[in-house]
Amino acid sequence: MSIIEKALNKALELEQSSTNKKADQQNFPERLENIEAAEPVPEPTRKATAEASKIHSIGWSHLREKGMLGPEMAYSQIAEEYRLIKRPLLMNAFPDGDNGLSRANLILVTSSVPGEGKTFTAVNLALSIAMERDKTVLLIDADVAKPSIAELLGIPAKIGLTDLLQDKSIRFSDVLIKTDIPNLTLLPAGKLDRHSTELLASDAMKRLANELSARYPDRVVIFDSPPLLAASQGSVLATLVGQVVLVIESESTPQYIVQEAISKLESCEVIGCVLNKTKKGFGFRYYGYGYGYGYGSYGQQRTDG
Repeated sequence: MSIIEKALNKALELEQSSTNKKADQQNFPERLENIEAAEPVPEPTRKATAEASKIHSIGWSHLREKGMLGPEMAYSQIAEEYRLIKRPLLMNAFPDGDNGLSRANLILVTSSVPGEGKTFTAVNLALSIAMERDKTVLLIDADVAKPSIAELLGIPAKIGLTDLLQDKSIRFSDVLIKTDIPNLTLLPAGKLDRHSTELLASDAMKRLANELSARYPDRVVIFDSPPLLAASQGSVLATLVGQVVLVIESESTPQYIVQEAISKLESCEVIGCVLNKTKKGFGFRYYGYGYGYGYGSYGQQRTDG
């Protein structure tokens, strides 16, 4: 073989090598993706995913002890009272036309001070809306400093809202808990964090609220919030929702306290009130069940600031 032929063959080998290398580089992202897909899923993620896929039974006996709404109480006094409470909320959330309200399917349930019954109201409201034929409910325990909903419902919860906002590796589906009520899903509070206010005011929380409002047209999202005058998280969350339900303990919470709490809600267009623990009643004994809890009376829409 002549020197010229050897040189030509060498050039062809180099050209082929360069072509193969370039093709290999072009396929690198695809190969990397395939490698990542083939990697084993970490054990904590597998456990969280498996836990999220379970259907958890609600502890109805515990709820009955607390005097709360149950599946056998469709014609009870408390069931009818919550029908009155939920109806204007649903009309605002799902209007026939444009009512000018944004994120109206996101509802914050709060109170002025602790002990007025906001969690009682939030859970009962969620249970009542879940009875609707064409609505689903996501109940979020946003009282991240003193979470109680998962325990109240008798459902174990390890991770939740705060974990979702902090850890980008956690998926939304990992923190949701499906219940044996087909239309009701729970998002627990998550691990206690000293920066909970900053988490709830973060861009991640704003994106989550927008996503929850827009993605599911038939879903109502209920946030159980900290009391407005006990922690700053409540007023932060109020900026993310379209409606607020303010729970007021009858014959106990002074008017000036309620007014101070309402001043924390200036960003919200619709504020309704639930008069809680009243002993006077509102004429609901017509239904004849006489459970006597005396909860109810949704307030008028507030538009005067």
